[in-house]
Amino acid sequence: MKNTKGTFIVKVDNYQSGTWQGKVIWADENVTEHFRSTLELMKLIDEAVNAQAVSMQLPGDACSAG
Repeated sequence: MKNTKGTFIVKVDNYQSGTWQGKVIWADENVTEHFRSTLELMKLIDEAVNAQAVSMQLPGDACSAG
């Protein structure tokens, strides 16, 4: 799999119960998502980077089973 990178802008609106709440903007795709915890923020970023990696993958790059 190729190295993929993304640009994310994180705006923390509040810090409550030991975690962040706010929004993250995926600048490359101009997508905004709100998050209620730091863990949720990390999952959103991970999903975005993985989605980008899958969309960039060429048909010959995938490992075939069998």
